[in-house]
Amino acid sequence: MNMTKEKNFSGINLIFAITFWLLTISWVIVIFLFSSETGDDSSITSQYIYRILLDKFNMTFVTEILIRKVFHVIEFAVLTLLTYSAIDFTNKISIESSYAESPIKILQSDNEMVIIFTLWFCGLNAIFDEYHQLYVIGRSGSIIDVLIDAIGIIFVLAVARFIFIINLKAKGRKEVRYS
Repeated sequence: MNMTKEKNFSGINLIFAITFWLLTISWVIVIFLFSSETGDDSSITSQYIYRILLDKFNMTFVTEILIRKVFHVIEFAVLTLLTYSAIDFTNKISIESSYAESPIKILQSDNEMVIIFTLWFCGLNAIFDEYHQLYVIGRSGSIIDVLIDAIGIIFVLAVARFIFIINLKAKGRKEVRYS
């Protein structure tokens, strides 16, 4: 391997990419397992969390439905964070295979590519999650729940974009834009 090739490859980014893809896949499985619980089992879990919040923290404003919806936001926020990291590190493994070297650029920057791919991956998982629940006893799929999942997805992507921009400004750099 020549010296130029060695500088274009990042072993640490490869390790991080593999790690985050394994975490992402594991989290997708966790979401699938939660969605596989019957309606009764899912309700028992929600009631358990509800009792803890009520008894230990006197959170009287909390309802079981609120717990379920907040959990939707949290589980997809976590999925988004893991997916964003996996895609970002994958893009940084090698300069030659990065989006920057792609002959066709539909998006205007590497960060936009990471955000759009993350949005698609997580959005499709939210849709699949609700579709899967159509076949689980005592559960139903809901477009409203997909929209609630989207709150977690969009929140994390907005924060990631904000941090990306702040980080660039702190380094005195500008985002590389493709025309």
